[in-house]
Parts: sequence; C-alpha cells; structure tokens
Amino acid sequence: MNKSVQKYFAEDKTIKNISLIIVIGLVFLISAVAYAKKTNPPAQMPEFTQVDPAAWINSKPLSVKDLRGKVILIDVWTYGCWNCYKSFPWLRALEDKFSDQDFQVIGIHSPEFDREKERDNVVKKVEEFMLHHPVMMDNNRAYWRSLRNRYWPAYYIVDKEGNIRDAFIGETHAGDRNAKKIEKLITKLLK
Repeated sequence: MNKSVQKYFAEDKTIKNISLIIVIGLVFLISAVAYAKKTNPPAQMPEFTQVDPAAWINSKPLSVKDLRGKVILIDVWTYGCWNCYKSFPWLRALEDKFSDQDFQVIGIHSPEFDREKERDNVVKKVEEFMLHHPVMMDNNRAYWRSLRNRYWPAYYIVDKEGNIRDAFIGETHAGDRNAKKIEKLITKLLK
C-alpha cells in the first residue's frame, strides 16, 4: 500500500473512533438525563432525623406531627452548591407568595464536603441568603437517605396529610418549568 492510501485509512479509522466516542458519550448523557428525571421518594414524609436543637437553624427541632395541616416544600440543599444558591431568590419569592396560607418551607442542609458540616458556616450562609424558614442540618445524610434523594437542589412537595405528592430536581427560577409545576401543585394542595 502506498503512503497516501495508508494515510487515508488511518484518518478514516480516527474519524470512526471519534464518531464512536461521540455516540457513546451521547448515549451516556441521554441515559443520565433520563435517570436524573426519575425520583422515587417515599409515599410519606419521613420523620426528621435530627432532634438536637443545635442541628436546627431558625427553629426548634420539628416533627412531622408539628407540620400536619400544612403544605410543605422540603428543600434539600448544601451551601457548596451553586445551583442551590441560584434557586434561593425563587424560593424566597415562593414563601412570600404563600405567606398568608398554610404553607411551610423546610430546608434540609445535606453537606457534600466536611467543611459544610460546620454549624457556623451553615448559619452564615443561611443569613447571607436570607433564609428565614427552618433548616435542619443533615450532616450524616440520614434524612437525605430517608427521602431516597440523590441531587442538590431537590424539592419535595408534601400535602396537608404528610404524603409526598411530587419531587423536583435542579436549579429553579421564577417562571421556569420547574417553578410553574411546583407552584401549580402547591396552589392545588392549598385548596
């Protein structure tokens, strides 16, 4: 074989390899997105896993019984997550929108890194982001596991009887698809 033919076959093989890598990458990406869209929360809101007052910010330790009769949005977040930060303006606006109704946001701070387990650091972030709702520090991720959660941020909508009605994942902004679905569901459950 002459050199130009060898070069052609070498380039053709490289193109095929690159194409194969791209196809495999797209398959993994599509699978990951489809998997990420599926959540499998428990049917009932799990009991809070922290009873120590030091594990709660903006509140005394709460129980599921304390919240019966209210529609709850459980916000699973960590202060090292930028998508969580970017969702806080929407979350605060949502609290304002439903402030005169039986609606309550409960933050669950489930840290990814050890530095995120330090109470003083979490308190500073709660203050910085003007979060006034109760926040439970879930340093051992026991509540994370009881929700079968896998993502930050994640939002679980609980009806007045304590049933988890739906779960949403990802950064959320006023007017986006997630926000519209969440707000529609909350409005329905408050009736």
